[in-house]
Amino acid sequence: MRKHWVLITITIAAVLAAAVYFRFFFVFGEGVKSGELNYVVYKGVLFKTYEGKLIQTGIRSKAAGSIQSYEFEFSVENEALARELMLQGGKTLELHYKEYFGALPWRGFTKFIVDSIVTVRPTEQGIESLPERP
Repeated sequence: MRKHWVLITITIAAVLAAAVYFRFFFVFGEGVKSGELNYVVYKGVLFKTYEGKLIQTGIRSKAAGSIQSYEFEFSVENEALARELMLQGGKTLELHYKEYFGALPWRGFTKFIVDSIVTVRPTEQGIESLPERP
């Protein structure tokens, strides 16, 4: 009888370990999002994480009669990358990200984790002509 309890305990532990792995560590999807970087902030109560928002082109409507832009909210694990993103505010970026099924508090508030900058393009409104030299 004791053998059965050991086998049941091991089976339950293995199923729980697999469920935790797939929920929080299995990369569900990878991709690139492009848009204007709105902000990157360092925030949190117990776990401080880097969080950001990218405004994508186009508009959508969640409810009838309302207009809203596409927003991509993400987290950043790498501190050096987060600092670089903080310097790129207002520019059009292409960001590579990984998508997980769930978020971990020490990894960030979202299930999207940005891991690199693919390209940086200046925005049209941010380009100013330089004065000519005499």
